[in-house]
Amino acid sequence: MVPGILGKKIGMTQIFDKDGARVPVTVLEAGPCIVQSVKNVESNGYNAVQLSFGDTKASRIKKPQRVYLEKNKLAPKRFVRELRLEDAPCVKVADVVTNDIFQEGDFLDIVGRSKGKGFQGGMKRWGWSGGRATHGSMSHRVPGSIGASSYPSRVMKGQSMPGHLGNARTTTQNLKVVDVNTDNNTIAVKGAVPGANGTYLVIKYAKKRVLKPRQVAAQEEKENEKEGKSAE
Repeated sequence: MVPGILGKKIGMTQIFDKDGARVPVTVLEAGPCIVQSVKNVESNGYNAVQLSFGDTKASRIKKPQRVYLEKNKLAPKRFVRELRLEDAPCVKVADVVTNDIFQEGDFLDIVGRSKGKGFQGGMKRWGWSGGRATHGSMSHRVPGSIGASSYPSRVMKGQSMPGHLGNARTTTQNLKVVDVNTDNNTIAVKGAVPGANGTYLVIKYAKKRVLKPRQVAAQEEKENEKEGKSAE
């Protein structure tokens, strides 16, 4: 079973459920992804599958990767990520992974890069409460004292300070799949997803949510069908 897929954030909208309640959702372009490499314990020391997504020019890829792609007759892709597996991979190089591995009701962990906000003060970056706003105080948003005097006479490691905010790898956990559209290769998840529109994402099954038996059975059935078609 492939543990996830690669995709891109399209944007946010809202839909209405069966009860008429408004649900804020993020629409994602999920796949199709090409299996670029397969790794196993015997050869590499661990099980993993390397997926690629998003078209690009061959000239934008480094020569070793370009040679590998030409050797395996694969098209160059912009976004390449490796997903670890517990068991040996059931796919092979050049297989296509689509968003039909997900279904409504699944929970996902989505990894992306958050929006960059530049250099920010401590109140915005760390949520400081700030200084007094009245009685002649002239210290409202500044850090103030950041270290002790006689001991230890230094700033302790990990002290929250103003600095660069955002533009970092971020994971949002347990987002529920509301809709899966296999015709347009899109999925809609409840809630917000890291990054701006157009951000490339890694979409994986939630670590803190166990797959239901019906989901496991459905995925095994799809994989068996693919293996049967490839054998023919």
